[in-house]
Amino acid sequence: MEKTNKPPFSLPELVELKHCNTPTIYNGWEQITKLDAGKDGFNREECRDFMPELGPMVGYAVTVVIEPSNAEHRRRNANAWSEYRRYVASVPGPKIVVVQDLDKPRTFGSFWGEVNSNIHKALACVGTITDGAIRDLDQMRNVGYKAIARRLCVGHAYNHPVRWNCRVDVFGRSVKPGQLIHADKHGFLVIPEEDQVSLLKAALFMDSNEQQTMIAAARNASGMSIDQTLRAIDTACDKFAKNTEARFGRKGQS
Repeated sequence: MEKTNKPPFSLPELVELKHCNTPTIYNGWEQITKLDAGKDGFNREECRDFMPELGPMVGYAVTVVIEPSNAEHRRRNANAWSEYRRYVASVPGPKIVVVQDLDKPRTFGSFWGEVNSNIHKALACVGTITDGAIRDLDQMRNVGYKAIARRLCVGHAYNHPVRWNCRVDVFGRSVKPGQLIHADKHGFLVIPEEDQVSLLKAALFMDSNEQQTMIAAARNASGMSIDQTLRAIDTACDKFAKNTEARFGRKGQS
């Protein structure tokens, strides 16, 4: 089983992270990470946010693998559901349940529905990312349990936890237990442990930098000629790059 140690984020800091959309978090993350931000971190395959009205979700990954087409898993471990729930309960929240469906690209049944979303909400989980399906969409929305998934479906088939507290692969991205995830209607970002502590300050700085330079120049263009507008935007873009380089040692992109 793979485990990671979570950084000491306070609840107010997590709330601040949740107030940002995922692209804003990405803009900060790319300034502080040693990874290739253009290739690493976020989902590589298309996914769908079925509750965009709930806004972003942020939490630490708890992981599980399923194979709804295979009835053998129920016979192999009749206590799997109870053992899996005890694992989820043992991890401090907020948590995002990341589910790898071994049936992909086919869909035989949903891990998620009215019952499971209520149970996981009671265990301090705020939502899920699953490369399988969900069902009972209205009931999941009613409980406030956010879901990013591939599709909807009708049944649950032979849904049973196969393994948990392990690395999973969803939407072209590997996720380890305990990693911080930020997700919304744009997709999701998996934050490496070494980048987590500096993430919030970096994201807030980059957002403010945009607002005070390029966005301000664009919004103040009323009454200007095209040439004046372009010069103002060029100046603002240069200021944005200099601010970013002064803070992070790199010019950054918006």
